[in-house]
Amino acid sequence: MRNEKWVMTSAVEVRAGKPAESADTRKSNLLLTLVFFFVPILFSSHAFGQEHAGHAGPIQSQASGSAGRSAATVKQEAVPVITISPDKVQLIGVRTAVADYRSLDKQIRTVGKVEPDETRLAFVNTKIAGWVKKLYVDYTGQQVVKGQPLLSIYSPDLVTAQEEYLIALRSVRSSLTGTGDMAEIEASRSELLQSAKRRLQLWDITDAQIAELEKTGKPRTEMTIEAPLSGIVLDKMVLEGGYITPGMNLYKIADLSSIWIMADIYEYEVPLVRVGQAALVTLPYYSGQSYHAIVDFIDPSLDPVSRTVKARLAMKNPGLLLKPEMFANVEIMVSSGSRLAIPREAVIDSGTRQIVYVEKKPGVYEMRRVTVGLRGEDYVEVLKGIKRGERVVTSGNFFIDSESQLRSGGN
Repeated sequence: MRNEKWVMTSAVEVRAGKPAESADTRKSNLLLTLVFFFVPILFSSHAFGQEHAGHAGPIQSQASGSAGRSAATVKQEAVPVITISPDKVQLIGVRTAVADYRSLDKQIRTVGKVEPDETRLAFVNTKIAGWVKKLYVDYTGQQVVKGQPLLSIYSPDLVTAQEEYLIALRSVRSSLTGTGDMAEIEASRSELLQSAKRRLQLWDITDAQIAELEKTGKPRTEMTIEAPLSGIVLDKMVLEGGYITPGMNLYKIADLSSIWIMADIYEYEVPLVRVGQAALVTLPYYSGQSYHAIVDFIDPSLDPVSRTVKARLAMKNPGLLLKPEMFANVEIMVSSGSRLAIPREAVIDSGTRQIVYVEKKPGVYEMRRVTVGLRGEDYVEVLKGIKRGERVVTSGNFFIDSESQLRSGGN
């Protein structure tokens, strides 16, 4: 700062016309003046350039990054092609197959449990109270036919209702003998008779039993309960001499000529199962025998514990061989229709991508990334990456993939 002040003073003195001491002194003063005036300007210009370079840096960096990404994209989009000598192709046993449209057949294998057909189940009960006089079917597992007597009961209410019906019947019959009663009385008697008859019918007294009552003119002290359908007695909840009340279940009867099989379908297989599909049922303890069933219902809810959905299969039960609560092996046949497919062994699945090697010509193979769809037993559907008629490697593709990785440096 002292020198700068001195230089400024000298410069002012020169401009003011004061004589300089010497030529060397003037040169030194001029040089120092130039240095102290232009050095700050140079430093400020350098800072300005750095500031603007800083502003332009991201743009240049972004441009260079875009260029790098474009190069990487071009490199990524380049289709890897590998050439293998005929000797090595023969050594690793390369085989190929043609991509074509075919039906993908798949079998869903699971386990099911035999249950009675709910549409062929029936409870036996009464609408009146009374005492059991006689059990005609007295043990569980007995086979019955429709209309077969199951038990007889004594009910005071039933006896009273029969007597009322007989009184009304005699009253109507007496009016028909021509005693000259009024028409209103005759109508009342007829209505009373119909009311008594309807009461008996509501207590499940059949028309045949009412006809017998009219014929004999004597009320029956016992009422017989008959089987509503043919089947097997699964449960018997009554004993001889016991007192029963209206609505009390006495028997549970099931027609086991047709049964249901409740099969567990895993969550990922549910979209493949449809109502109407055919299924094959086999029993591990009856080897060599199989039965045909049809999927007739799929449960709309999922079991959160087992992560399965119940599928109901309906089937005939010849010889009543399948018993309720038995376990059975179930195979549901799934057919997808015509789809572009290749053999399953042609796809190399790394977990994040699926690749296939396409034979362009003998010894030249091109790697393709594919998108797969439905998987069958032997073939897999290809949604993207393969065209119909192209040949894909089905055997030796892992060796080709290893060779490709080695040549590309493991990338």
